[in-house]
Amino acid sequence: MQLIDTHVHINLDTFQADLDEVAFRWRKAGVVRLVHSCVEPAEFAGIRAIADRYPELSFAVGLHPLDVEERWTAESPQEILRLAQSDQRVVAIGETGLDFFKASNHEQQRQAFESQLAIARQLRLPVIIHCRDAAAPMAEWLRSIWQQQGPVAGVMHCWSGTPEETRWFLELGFYISFSGIVTFKSATQVQESAKMVPSDRLLIETDCPFLSPVPKRGERRNEPSYVQYVAQQVARLRDIPLEELAEQTTRNACTLFNLPSIQALESPLSSLTCSTVD
Repeated sequence: MQLIDTHVHINLDTFQADLDEVAFRWRKAGVVRLVHSCVEPAEFAGIRAIADRYPELSFAVGLHPLDVEERWTAESPQEILRLAQSDQRVVAIGETGLDFFKASNHEQQRQAFESQLAIARQLRLPVIIHCRDAAAPMAEWLRSIWQQQGPVAGVMHCWSGTPEETRWFLELGFYISFSGIVTFKSATQVQESAKMVPSDRLLIETDCPFLSPVPKRGERRNEPSYVQYVAQQVARLRDIPLEELAEQTTRNACTLFNLPSIQALESPLSSLTCSTVD
């Protein structure tokens, strides 16, 4: 069984001391590819260095909405564009989006998000979208942009929306990615959403080191190997075999992020069967 963790932050300090052991565990768990999100362009060099160590890692570049107020400048779009073009392992722009839960600079976030959408459109890359307490305004705004400029491919990452909100973003063409939240007993709306997403739009992730899934919820640090628990829960909710869920979400990740083939990884514990998507 092969799995792809479509959203990780293993560049953070909590992984510095034992990243090789973490990698051993993700390979042992069948995680054959990872997509590393980017919170701000300053992270890019460090993420690229990690990808040099682990060939199964692809990555993104972008600016998180909660960092827009302090870090978004007139030069930011050109910097993100330059970095995205600098390495063929860049498979997405992001994470970008809107967060109205922790910040009130709504218009500034929209402007930064729209600029990053434009970069994704220019480079024909998908976007990794963060959306918190902003589903309705985001969906309405994106519908307007799609009508004026055409759609951009992407994923609603770490999705925690209701089935109605999920439907809005499916209609906009997005993939929906579920994290450890879907394993929480209280997350009934998220679980209903996980049941309704079409099989060809479904992704899984850890968003590590955050949001450890059940049965690891008591652990302060989440890690890529725990994506297996997300997969198990989504398979249960959809009443399908785990192997089927793993195969479908792996195929979907390869399609969305145009992941290249890796014939042999450094570890004999895993191999990747993704084919490059034209």
